[in-house]
Amino acid sequence: MKRRVAILPDAVANQIAAGEVVDRPASVVKELTENAIDAGAGHIRVEIEDGGKTVIVVSDDGSGMNREDAILALDRHATSKIASAGDLVGVATFGFRGEALPAIASVSRFLMVTAEPGGEATEIAVTGGRIDRVGTAVRQAGTSVTVRGLFFNTPARRKFLRSTSSETRAAWEAVGVLALSHPEVGFEFRSDGHGRLAVPPGQTAQDRLAAVWGADVVATLVPVEYAVGSVRVSGLIQRPADARPTGRRTQLFVNGRPFRDPFLIRAAEAGYRSAIAPGDRPSLMLRVEVAPGEVDVNVHPAKLEVRFRERAAVERAVEESVRHALGKLESAAPLIQSRVGDPNASPVPIDAEAASLWAGIEGEPPEAPGQTFGAPVLQLQATYLVYDGPDGVTFVDQHSAHERVLYERTMEGFESGEVASQRLLLPITVDLVDEELDAVETFRGELARVGFEVEAFGGRSVVLQAVPTPHPRFDATACFREMIADLARGRFGGWANRLERFAATYACRAAVKAGTSLSEPEMRRLLTDLFATRLAPHDVHGRSTIVTVSRDELERRFGRR
Repeated sequence: MKRRVAILPDAVANQIAAGEVVDRPASVVKELTENAIDAGAGHIRVEIEDGGKTVIVVSDDGSGMNREDAILALDRHATSKIASAGDLVGVATFGFRGEALPAIASVSRFLMVTAEPGGEATEIAVTGGRIDRVGTAVRQAGTSVTVRGLFFNTPARRKFLRSTSSETRAAWEAVGVLALSHPEVGFEFRSDGHGRLAVPPGQTAQDRLAAVWGADVVATLVPVEYAVGSVRVSGLIQRPADARPTGRRTQLFVNGRPFRDPFLIRAAEAGYRSAIAPGDRPSLMLRVEVAPGEVDVNVHPAKLEVRFRERAAVERAVEESVRHALGKLESAAPLIQSRVGDPNASPVPIDAEAASLWAGIEGEPPEAPGQTFGAPVLQLQATYLVYDGPDGVTFVDQHSAHERVLYERTMEGFESGEVASQRLLLPITVDLVDEELDAVETFRGELARVGFEVEAFGGRSVVLQAVPTPHPRFDATACFREMIADLARGRFGGWANRLERFAATYACRAAVKAGTSLSEPEMRRLLTDLFATRLAPHDVHGRSTIVTVSRDELERRFGRR
Protein backbone atom coordinates (compact mmCIF):
# COMPACT_ATOMS: atom_id res chain seq x y z
CA MET A 1 0.00 0.00 0.00
CA LYS A 2 1.31 3.46 -0.90
CA ARG A 3 2.32 5.53 2.11
CA ARG A 4 0.64 8.95 2.29
CA VAL A 5 1.99 10.33 5.58
CA ALA A 6 5.66 11.29 5.92
CA ILE A 7 7.89 13.32 8.20
CA LEU A 8 8.97 16.55 6.56
CA PRO A 9 12.70 17.08 6.02
CA ASP A 10 14.24 19.62 8.40
CA ALA A 11 14.88 22.08 5.58
CA VAL A 12 11.22 22.07 4.57
CA ALA A 13 10.03 22.28 8.19
CA ASN A 14 12.31 25.28 8.76
CA GLN A 15 10.94 27.05 5.69
CA ILE A 16 7.38 26.45 6.89
CA ALA A 17 8.37 27.93 10.26
CA ALA A 18 9.93 30.83 8.41
CA GLY A 19 6.57 31.49 6.79
CA GLU A 20 5.02 31.78 10.26
CA VAL A 21 7.58 33.94 12.01
CA VAL A 22 9.44 35.60 9.10
CA ASP A 23 7.26 37.14 6.45
CA ARG A 24 9.30 40.26 5.65
CA PRO A 25 12.60 41.95 6.62
CA ALA A 26 10.94 43.68 9.57
CA SER A 27 10.18 40.23 11.04
CA VAL A 28 13.87 39.35 10.90
CA VAL A 29 14.78 42.65 12.55
CA LYS A 30 12.20 42.06 15.27
CA GLU A 31 13.26 38.48 16.05
CA LEU A 32 16.98 39.24 16.11
CA THR A 33 16.53 42.37 18.20
CA GLU A 34 14.37 40.48 20.69
CA ASN A 35 17.11 37.85 20.98
CA ALA A 36 19.61 40.63 21.73
CA ILE A 37 17.37 42.02 24.46
CA ASP A 38 16.97 38.55 25.99
CA ALA A 39 20.76 38.22 25.94
CA GLY A 40 21.02 41.20 28.30
CA ALA A 41 22.37 43.67 25.74
CA GLY A 42 22.99 47.22 26.90
CA HIS A 43 23.23 48.54 23.34
CA ILE A 44 21.81 47.17 20.08
CA ARG A 45 22.72 48.32 16.58
CA VAL A 46 20.49 47.53 13.59
CA GLU A 47 21.58 48.24 10.03
CA ILE A 48 19.61 47.49 6.86
CA GLU A 49 20.07 48.03 3.14
CA ASP A 50 17.36 48.20 0.51
CA GLY A 51 14.68 47.95 3.18
CA GLY A 52 16.34 44.80 4.53
CA LYS A 53 15.84 42.89 1.30
CA THR A 54 19.58 42.98 0.60
CA VAL A 55 21.28 43.14 4.02
CA ILE A 56 20.22 43.08 7.67
CA VAL A 57 22.80 43.31 10.45
CA VAL A 58 21.90 43.18 14.16
CA SER A 59 24.76 43.52 16.65
CA ASP A 60 24.65 43.57 20.45
CA ASP A 61 26.90 43.56 23.51
CA GLY A 62 24.93 40.89 25.34
CA SER A 63 26.04 37.61 26.91
CA GLY A 64 26.84 35.85 23.63
CA MET A 65 27.24 32.07 23.21
CA ASN A 66 29.97 29.46 23.17
CA ARG A 67 30.50 27.29 20.09
CA GLU A 68 28.37 24.38 21.24
CA ASP A 69 25.38 26.59 22.07
CA ALA A 70 25.75 28.63 18.89
CA ILE A 71 25.54 25.50 16.73
CA LEU A 72 22.66 24.12 18.76
CA ALA A 73 20.76 27.44 18.47
CA LEU A 74 20.36 26.78 14.73
CA ASP A 75 18.33 23.62 15.40
CA ARG A 76 14.54 23.92 15.50
CA HIS A 77 13.01 24.30 18.96
CA ALA A 78 16.40 24.82 20.59
CA THR A 79 15.91 27.36 23.39
CA SER A 80 17.44 28.34 26.70
CA LYS A 81 14.20 29.98 27.91
CA ILE A 82 12.02 26.99 28.81
CA ALA A 83 12.64 23.43 29.96
CA SER A 84 9.09 22.11 30.40
CA ALA A 85 5.53 22.88 29.36
CA GLY A 86 4.97 24.49 32.76
CA ASP A 87 7.57 27.14 31.92
CA LEU A 88 5.28 28.47 29.17
CA VAL A 89 2.99 29.90 31.86
CA GLY A 90 4.27 33.34 32.73
CA VAL A 91 7.30 33.23 30.41
CA ALA A 92 8.87 36.69 30.57
CA THR A 93 11.42 36.56 27.74
CA PHE A 94 10.73 37.61 24.16
CA GLY A 95 12.12 34.56 22.39
CA PHE A 96 11.24 31.13 23.73
CA ARG A 97 9.94 29.04 20.82
CA GLY A 98 13.37 28.24 19.35
CA GLU A 99 12.20 28.85 15.77
CA ALA A 100 13.58 32.25 14.77
CA LEU A 101 17.26 31.54 14.05
CA PRO A 102 16.80 28.31 12.05
CA ALA A 103 13.82 29.81 10.23
CA ILE A 104 15.79 32.90 9.21
CA ALA A 105 18.84 30.84 8.24
CA SER A 106 16.68 28.57 6.06
CA VAL A 107 15.66 31.43 3.73
CA SER A 108 18.83 33.55 3.60
CA ARG A 109 22.60 33.65 3.51
CA PHE A 110 23.21 33.78 7.22
CA LEU A 111 26.31 34.64 9.23
CA MET A 112 26.51 34.67 13.02
CA VAL A 113 29.52 35.74 15.08
CA THR A 114 29.17 35.32 18.84
CA ALA A 115 31.34 35.23 21.94
CA GLU A 116 30.87 34.85 25.68
CA PRO A 117 32.72 37.25 28.02
CA GLY A 118 36.36 36.20 28.02
CA GLY A 119 35.70 33.40 25.53
CA GLU A 120 36.72 32.73 21.95
CA ALA A 121 34.37 34.01 19.28
CA THR A 122 32.57 31.53 17.03
CA GLU A 123 31.58 32.22 13.41
CA ILE A 124 28.89 30.15 11.70
CA ALA A 125 27.89 30.59 8.05
CA VAL A 126 24.65 29.09 6.75
CA THR A 127 23.16 29.13 3.25
CA GLY A 128 19.53 28.23 2.83
CA GLY A 129 19.51 26.21 6.05
CA ARG A 130 22.74 24.31 5.29
CA ILE A 131 25.75 25.02 7.51
CA ASP A 132 28.70 25.93 5.29
CA ARG A 133 31.37 26.43 7.91
CA VAL A 134 32.05 26.78 11.61
CA GLY A 135 35.17 28.64 12.61
CA THR A 136 36.75 31.15 14.96
CA ALA A 137 36.61 34.93 14.76
CA VAL A 138 37.59 38.03 16.68
CA ARG A 139 34.85 39.75 18.63
CA GLN A 140 34.13 41.14 22.05
CA ALA A 141 31.34 39.59 24.11
CA GLY A 142 28.00 39.69 22.30
CA THR A 143 26.49 38.55 19.02
CA SER A 144 26.31 39.87 15.48
CA VAL A 145 23.97 38.35 12.90
CA THR A 146 24.13 39.26 9.21
CA VAL A 147 21.28 38.22 6.92
CA ARG A 148 21.80 38.63 3.17
CA GLY A 149 19.48 37.89 0.27
CA LEU A 150 16.37 37.21 2.34
CA PHE A 151 14.10 34.68 0.54
CA PHE A 152 16.73 34.15 -2.15
CA ASN A 153 15.71 30.46 -2.31
CA THR A 154 11.94 31.09 -2.05
CA PRO A 155 11.26 33.52 -4.92
CA ALA A 156 7.50 33.17 -4.49
CA ARG A 157 7.81 34.82 -1.09
CA ARG A 158 10.35 37.39 -2.20
CA LYS A 159 8.05 38.75 -4.90
CA PHE A 160 5.48 39.61 -2.22
CA LEU A 161 7.88 42.01 -0.50
CA ARG A 162 6.85 45.63 -0.75
CA SER A 163 8.78 48.67 -1.90
CA THR A 164 12.04 49.61 -0.25
CA SER A 165 10.44 52.56 1.52
CA SER A 166 7.61 50.39 2.90
CA GLU A 167 9.99 47.69 4.14
CA THR A 168 12.27 50.32 5.68
CA ARG A 169 9.36 51.87 7.49
CA ALA A 170 8.24 48.49 8.82
CA ALA A 171 11.75 47.66 10.06
CA TRP A 172 12.03 51.08 11.71
CA GLU A 173 8.70 50.55 13.46
CA ALA A 174 9.82 47.14 14.72
CA VAL A 175 12.93 48.68 16.28
CA GLY A 176 10.95 51.63 17.61
CA VAL A 177 8.47 49.42 19.44
CA LEU A 178 11.24 47.43 21.10
CA ALA A 179 13.04 50.65 21.99
CA LEU A 180 9.88 51.82 23.73
CA SER A 181 9.51 48.57 25.64
CA HIS A 182 13.10 48.74 26.94
CA PRO A 183 14.22 52.32 27.66
CA GLU A 184 17.07 50.85 29.75
CA VAL A 185 18.70 49.59 26.51
CA GLY A 186 20.44 51.83 23.99
CA PHE A 187 19.35 51.46 20.35
CA GLU A 188 20.77 52.51 17.02
CA PHE A 189 19.04 52.08 13.67
CA ARG A 190 20.60 52.87 10.30
CA SER A 191 19.11 52.50 6.84
CA ASP A 192 21.29 52.62 3.73
CA GLY A 193 23.99 54.34 5.75
CA HIS A 194 21.70 57.00 7.21
CA GLY A 195 20.97 57.18 10.93
CA ARG A 196 17.28 57.01 11.81
CA LEU A 197 17.49 56.44 15.57
CA ALA A 198 20.21 56.78 18.20
CA VAL A 199 19.10 56.67 21.82
CA PRO A 200 21.22 56.07 24.92
CA PRO A 201 20.40 53.50 27.58
CA GLY A 202 18.63 54.59 30.75
CA GLN A 203 16.21 57.13 29.25
CA THR A 204 12.93 57.94 30.90
CA ALA A 205 9.88 56.46 29.22
CA GLN A 206 8.79 59.93 28.10
CA ASP A 207 12.19 60.83 26.60
CA ARG A 208 12.32 57.51 24.78
CA LEU A 209 8.82 58.06 23.40
CA ALA A 210 9.84 61.53 22.20
CA ALA A 211 12.77 59.99 20.33
CA VAL A 212 10.56 57.41 18.64
CA TRP A 213 7.26 59.25 18.11
CA GLY A 214 8.59 62.79 18.04
CA ALA A 215 8.61 65.57 20.62
CA ASP A 216 5.59 67.29 19.05
CA VAL A 217 3.39 64.26 19.64
CA VAL A 218 4.67 63.67 23.16
CA ALA A 219 3.90 67.30 24.06
CA THR A 220 0.21 66.48 23.58
CA LEU A 221 0.24 63.50 25.96
CA VAL A 222 -0.58 63.25 29.66
CA PRO A 223 0.46 60.52 32.10
CA VAL A 224 -1.67 57.56 33.15
CA GLU A 225 -1.16 55.81 36.48
CA TYR A 226 -3.95 53.59 37.74
CA ALA A 227 -4.46 50.30 39.53
CA VAL A 228 -7.57 48.27 40.22
CA GLY A 229 -7.52 44.79 41.68
CA SER A 230 -4.52 42.90 40.30
CA VAL A 231 -4.26 45.06 37.14
CA ARG A 232 -2.01 48.10 36.91
CA VAL A 233 -2.09 50.48 33.94
CA SER A 234 0.44 53.21 33.22
CA GLY A 235 1.64 55.16 30.22
CA LEU A 236 0.71 58.26 28.25
CA ILE A 237 -2.49 59.26 26.44
CA GLN A 238 -3.35 62.21 24.22
CA ARG A 239 -5.29 65.21 25.44
CA PRO A 240 -8.76 65.25 23.92
CA ALA A 241 -8.16 68.69 22.40
CA ASP A 242 -5.26 67.25 20.37
CA ALA A 243 -7.01 64.10 19.11
CA ARG A 244 -7.68 63.97 15.39
CA PRO A 245 -9.56 61.60 13.07
CA THR A 246 -6.31 60.48 11.41
CA GLY A 247 -2.62 60.16 12.14
CA ARG A 248 -2.87 58.63 15.58
CA ARG A 249 -0.31 56.27 17.14
CA THR A 250 -1.09 53.44 19.54
CA GLN A 251 1.10 50.99 21.40
CA LEU A 252 0.27 48.42 24.06
CA PHE A 253 2.58 46.46 26.35
CA VAL A 254 1.77 43.70 28.78
CA ASN A 255 4.43 43.00 31.39
CA GLY A 256 6.93 44.76 29.11
CA ARG A 257 5.98 42.77 25.99
CA PRO A 258 4.54 44.67 22.98
CA PHE A 259 1.33 43.23 21.61
CA ARG A 260 -1.73 44.09 19.54
CA ASP A 261 -5.28 44.08 20.85
CA PRO A 262 -8.02 46.11 19.11
CA PHE A 263 -10.42 45.42 21.97
CA LEU A 264 -8.12 47.07 24.52
CA ILE A 265 -7.69 50.04 22.17
CA ARG A 266 -11.48 50.21 22.01
CA ALA A 267 -11.64 50.09 25.82
CA ALA A 268 -9.18 53.00 25.99
CA GLU A 269 -11.30 54.97 23.52
CA ALA A 270 -14.34 54.27 25.70
CA GLY A 271 -12.52 56.15 28.46
CA TYR A 272 -12.61 59.22 26.21
CA ARG A 273 -16.39 59.02 25.89
CA SER A 274 -17.96 62.50 26.08
CA ALA A 275 -14.48 64.09 26.06
CA ILE A 276 -13.70 63.92 22.33
CA ALA A 277 -15.73 64.50 19.22
CA PRO A 278 -17.05 61.34 17.54
CA GLY A 279 -14.56 60.19 14.93
CA ASP A 280 -11.46 61.54 16.68
CA ARG A 281 -8.82 58.92 17.44
CA PRO A 282 -6.37 59.76 20.25
CA SER A 283 -2.79 58.51 20.36
CA LEU A 284 -1.81 56.42 23.35
CA MET A 285 0.87 54.21 24.82
CA LEU A 286 -0.29 52.00 27.67
CA ARG A 287 1.58 49.48 29.79
CA VAL A 288 -0.58 46.79 31.39
CA GLU A 289 0.88 44.80 34.25
CA VAL A 290 -0.74 41.62 35.53
CA ALA A 291 0.51 38.56 37.38
CA PRO A 292 2.53 36.39 34.93
CA GLY A 293 0.06 33.54 35.29
CA GLU A 294 -2.82 35.82 34.24
CA VAL A 295 -1.64 36.22 30.63
CA ASP A 296 -0.77 33.64 27.96
CA VAL A 297 1.82 34.93 25.50
CA ASN A 298 2.07 31.66 23.56
CA VAL A 299 -0.95 32.13 21.31
CA HIS A 300 0.66 33.63 18.19
CA PRO A 301 3.66 32.39 16.17
CA ALA A 302 5.17 35.90 16.08
CA LYS A 303 4.10 36.63 19.69
CA LEU A 304 2.04 39.61 18.54
CA GLU A 305 -1.10 38.65 20.46
CA VAL A 306 -1.78 37.51 24.01
CA ARG A 307 -4.69 36.00 25.90
CA PHE A 308 -5.81 37.30 29.29
CA ARG A 309 -7.34 34.99 31.86
CA GLU A 310 -9.67 37.79 33.03
CA ARG A 311 -10.13 39.90 29.88
CA ALA A 312 -13.13 41.84 31.19
CA ALA A 313 -11.16 43.00 34.22
CA VAL A 314 -8.27 44.19 32.04
CA GLU A 315 -10.55 46.07 29.64
CA ARG A 316 -12.34 47.70 32.56
CA ALA A 317 -9.02 48.74 34.12
CA VAL A 318 -7.84 50.28 30.82
CA GLU A 319 -11.07 52.26 30.39
CA GLU A 320 -11.03 53.46 34.00
CA SER A 321 -7.35 54.42 33.79
CA VAL A 322 -7.99 56.67 30.79
CA ARG A 323 -11.05 58.19 32.44
CA HIS A 324 -9.07 58.83 35.62
CA ALA A 325 -6.23 60.55 33.73
CA LEU A 326 -8.59 62.76 31.73
CA GLY A 327 -10.24 63.95 34.93
CA LYS A 328 -7.05 65.65 36.06
CA LEU A 329 -6.34 69.29 35.29
CA GLU A 330 -3.10 68.46 33.51
CA SER A 331 -5.15 66.85 30.74
CA ALA A 332 -6.40 70.32 29.79
CA ALA A 333 -4.51 72.13 27.05
CA PRO A 334 -1.89 74.35 28.72
CA LEU A 335 -0.65 77.42 26.93
CA ILE A 336 2.77 76.37 28.20
CA GLN A 337 3.60 72.94 29.62
CA SER A 338 3.43 73.18 33.38
CA ARG A 339 2.36 71.40 36.53
CA VAL A 340 -1.20 72.25 37.49
CA GLY A 341 -2.78 71.90 40.91
CA ASP A 342 -1.48 71.96 44.45
CA PRO A 343 -2.23 69.07 46.83
CA ASN A 344 -1.96 71.43 49.79
CA ALA A 345 -4.45 73.97 48.51
CA SER A 346 -7.79 74.34 50.20
CA PRO A 347 -11.07 73.89 48.32
CA VAL A 348 -13.06 76.94 47.27
CA PRO A 349 -15.71 78.13 49.73
CA ILE A 350 -19.34 77.80 48.65
CA ASP A 351 -21.74 80.54 49.67
CA ALA A 352 -25.52 80.48 49.82
CA GLU A 353 -25.90 83.32 47.33
CA ALA A 354 -24.02 81.47 44.62
CA ALA A 355 -25.91 78.27 45.34
CA SER A 356 -29.26 80.00 44.92
CA LEU A 357 -28.23 81.76 41.72
CA TRP A 358 -26.89 78.63 40.05
CA ALA A 359 -29.73 76.12 40.22
CA GLY A 360 -29.58 72.55 39.02
CA ILE A 361 -29.09 70.05 41.84
CA GLU A 362 -30.11 69.94 45.46
CA GLY A 363 -27.53 70.49 48.18
CA GLU A 364 -23.88 71.39 47.92
CA PRO A 365 -21.71 69.87 45.18
CA PRO A 366 -18.80 67.75 46.39
CA GLU A 367 -15.62 69.62 47.19
CA ALA A 368 -12.57 69.09 45.02
CA PRO A 369 -9.49 68.84 47.25
CA GLY A 370 -6.34 70.02 45.57
CA GLN A 371 -8.09 72.58 43.32
CA THR A 372 -8.46 76.19 44.37
CA PHE A 373 -9.61 79.28 42.55
CA GLY A 374 -10.13 81.53 45.59
CA ALA A 375 -10.77 85.23 45.22
CA PRO A 376 -10.84 87.24 43.14
CA VAL A 377 -12.40 85.59 40.11
CA LEU A 378 -12.58 87.79 37.04
CA GLN A 379 -14.55 87.57 33.82
CA LEU A 380 -12.85 88.64 30.59
CA GLN A 381 -14.81 89.60 27.48
CA ALA A 382 -17.95 88.14 29.10
CA THR A 383 -16.63 84.73 28.07
CA TYR A 384 -13.59 83.63 30.11
CA LEU A 385 -13.23 83.23 33.85
CA VAL A 386 -9.76 83.94 35.23
CA TYR A 387 -8.27 83.06 38.60
CA ASP A 388 -4.87 82.94 40.24
CA GLY A 389 -3.88 79.31 40.70
CA PRO A 390 -0.97 77.93 42.71
CA ASP A 391 1.33 77.68 39.66
CA GLY A 392 0.08 80.41 37.37
CA VAL A 393 -2.97 82.05 35.85
CA THR A 394 -5.85 79.81 34.79
CA PHE A 395 -8.47 80.65 32.16
CA VAL A 396 -11.82 78.85 31.94
CA ASP A 397 -14.23 79.03 29.00
CA GLN A 398 -17.58 79.57 30.73
CA HIS A 399 -19.66 77.92 27.99
CA SER A 400 -17.45 74.84 27.76
CA ALA A 401 -17.33 74.58 31.55
CA HIS A 402 -21.09 74.75 31.94
CA GLU A 403 -21.51 72.34 29.04
CA ARG A 404 -19.45 69.74 30.94
CA VAL A 405 -21.47 70.35 34.12
CA LEU A 406 -24.82 70.00 32.37
CA TYR A 407 -23.76 66.93 30.41
CA GLU A 408 -22.77 64.98 33.51
CA ARG A 409 -25.87 66.12 35.41
CA THR A 410 -28.08 65.12 32.50
CA MET A 411 -26.55 61.65 32.37
CA GLU A 412 -27.00 61.33 36.13
CA GLY A 413 -30.62 62.47 35.73
CA PHE A 414 -31.21 59.80 33.10
CA GLU A 415 -30.00 57.19 35.58
CA SER A 416 -31.90 58.54 38.60
CA GLY A 417 -35.01 59.84 36.84
CA GLU A 418 -34.72 63.18 38.67
CA VAL A 419 -35.10 66.36 36.60
CA ALA A 420 -35.46 70.05 37.35
CA SER A 421 -38.55 71.11 35.37
CA GLN A 422 -40.96 74.05 35.44
CA ARG A 423 -44.52 74.05 34.11
CA LEU A 424 -45.41 77.12 32.09
CA LEU A 425 -48.43 79.30 32.84
CA LEU A 426 -48.48 80.28 29.17
CA PRO A 427 -47.41 77.35 26.97
CA ILE A 428 -45.04 78.11 24.10
CA THR A 429 -45.93 77.21 20.51
CA VAL A 430 -43.03 76.26 18.25
CA ASP A 431 -43.25 75.70 14.48
CA LEU A 432 -40.99 72.98 13.04
CA VAL A 433 -40.17 71.44 9.66
CA ASP A 434 -40.88 67.79 8.88
CA GLU A 435 -37.49 66.34 9.85
CA GLU A 436 -37.60 68.30 13.10
CA LEU A 437 -41.03 66.87 13.92
CA ASP A 438 -39.53 63.42 13.32
CA ALA A 439 -36.72 64.25 15.74
CA VAL A 440 -39.25 65.29 18.41
CA GLU A 441 -40.99 61.92 18.07
CA THR A 442 -37.68 60.01 18.07
CA PHE A 443 -36.40 61.74 21.21
CA ARG A 444 -39.72 62.35 22.97
CA GLY A 445 -38.70 60.19 25.93
CA GLU A 446 -35.35 61.93 26.36
CA LEU A 447 -36.97 65.35 26.06
CA ALA A 448 -39.33 64.49 28.89
CA ARG A 449 -36.50 63.15 31.03
CA VAL A 450 -34.65 66.49 30.89
CA GLY A 451 -37.81 68.52 31.53
CA PHE A 452 -39.32 69.33 28.11
CA GLU A 453 -43.01 68.39 28.06
CA VAL A 454 -43.95 68.54 24.38
CA GLU A 455 -47.42 68.10 22.86
CA ALA A 456 -48.54 68.10 19.24
CA PHE A 457 -50.55 71.18 18.27
CA GLY A 458 -51.58 70.27 14.74
CA GLY A 459 -49.85 70.80 11.44
CA ARG A 460 -46.16 71.46 11.99
CA SER A 461 -46.49 73.00 15.44
CA VAL A 462 -45.78 71.66 18.91
CA VAL A 463 -46.51 73.13 22.31
CA LEU A 464 -44.07 73.27 25.23
CA GLN A 465 -46.04 72.76 28.44
CA ALA A 466 -42.95 72.46 30.69
CA VAL A 467 -39.25 73.28 30.30
CA PRO A 468 -35.99 72.52 32.18
CA THR A 469 -34.48 75.01 34.65
CA PRO A 470 -30.70 74.58 34.33
CA HIS A 471 -29.77 78.21 35.17
CA PRO A 472 -31.37 81.65 35.49
CA ARG A 473 -30.31 82.87 32.03
CA PHE A 474 -31.72 79.82 30.25
CA ASP A 475 -33.72 80.56 27.09
CA ALA A 476 -35.96 77.50 26.88
CA THR A 477 -37.45 78.25 23.47
CA ALA A 478 -34.09 78.92 21.81
CA CYS A 479 -32.58 75.84 23.44
CA PHE A 480 -35.43 73.62 22.24
CA ARG A 481 -35.25 74.95 18.67
CA GLU A 482 -31.46 74.54 18.48
CA MET A 483 -31.55 71.05 19.99
CA ILE A 484 -34.21 69.75 17.63
CA ALA A 485 -32.40 71.27 14.63
CA ASP A 486 -29.13 69.61 15.71
CA LEU A 487 -30.78 66.24 16.29
CA ALA A 488 -32.69 66.39 13.00
CA ARG A 489 -29.61 67.29 10.95
CA GLY A 490 -27.22 64.92 12.68
CA ARG A 491 -24.90 67.64 13.95
CA PHE A 492 -24.19 65.53 17.03
CA GLY A 493 -24.10 62.27 15.08
CA GLY A 494 -21.46 59.65 15.76
CA TRP A 495 -22.28 59.08 19.42
CA ALA A 496 -22.54 55.34 19.99
CA ASN A 497 -25.02 55.78 22.82
CA ARG A 498 -28.31 57.53 22.06
CA LEU A 499 -28.67 58.98 25.55
CA GLU A 500 -25.13 60.36 25.41
CA ARG A 501 -25.85 61.96 22.05
CA PHE A 502 -28.97 63.62 23.40
CA ALA A 503 -27.24 64.71 26.63
CA ALA A 504 -24.39 66.26 24.64
CA THR A 505 -26.83 68.13 22.40
CA TYR A 506 -28.81 69.41 25.36
CA ALA A 507 -25.71 70.43 27.34
CA CYS A 508 -24.29 72.39 24.42
CA ARG A 509 -27.50 74.29 23.79
CA ALA A 510 -28.56 74.81 27.41
CA ALA A 511 -25.18 75.99 28.71
CA VAL A 512 -24.56 79.64 29.47
CA LYS A 513 -23.33 81.33 26.31
CA ALA A 514 -20.16 83.23 25.56
CA GLY A 515 -20.87 86.93 25.91
CA THR A 516 -23.06 86.47 28.99
CA SER A 517 -22.01 88.52 32.00
CA LEU A 518 -21.89 86.59 35.28
CA SER A 519 -21.72 87.85 38.83
CA GLU A 520 -18.81 86.77 41.02
CA PRO A 521 -20.97 84.32 43.03
CA GLU A 522 -22.19 82.79 39.77
CA MET A 523 -18.64 82.45 38.48
CA ARG A 524 -17.49 80.82 41.68
CA ARG A 525 -20.43 78.44 41.69
CA LEU A 526 -19.78 77.47 38.07
CA LEU A 527 -16.13 76.74 38.82
CA THR A 528 -17.08 74.73 41.87
CA ASP A 529 -19.55 72.67 39.84
CA LEU A 530 -16.96 72.19 37.12
CA PHE A 531 -14.33 70.79 39.46
CA ALA A 532 -16.90 68.42 40.92
CA THR A 533 -17.29 66.70 37.52
CA ARG A 534 -15.26 63.69 36.45
CA LEU A 535 -13.86 65.25 33.27
CA ALA A 536 -13.53 68.91 34.20
CA PRO A 537 -10.82 69.81 31.65
CA HIS A 538 -12.91 68.92 28.57
CA ASP A 539 -16.27 69.76 27.05
CA VAL A 540 -18.34 67.24 25.08
CA HIS A 541 -16.69 68.21 21.78
CA GLY A 542 -13.17 67.44 23.00
CA ARG A 543 -12.26 71.10 23.42
CA SER A 544 -10.50 72.27 26.55
CA THR A 545 -12.45 74.05 29.25
CA ILE A 546 -9.25 75.13 31.03
CA VAL A 547 -5.97 76.69 29.86
CA THR A 548 -3.15 77.54 32.26
CA VAL A 549 -0.26 79.97 31.78
CA SER A 550 2.48 78.86 34.14
CA ARG A 551 4.22 81.18 36.56
CA ASP A 552 7.54 80.26 34.97
CA GLU A 553 6.26 81.38 31.57
CA LEU A 554 4.98 84.68 32.96
CA GLU A 555 8.33 85.40 34.60
CA ARG A 556 10.15 84.52 31.39
CA ARG A 557 7.93 86.80 29.33
CA PHE A 558 8.50 89.71 31.71
CA GLY A 559 12.25 89.14 31.89
CA ARG A 560 12.32 87.94 35.48
CA ARG A 561 14.33 84.85 34.55
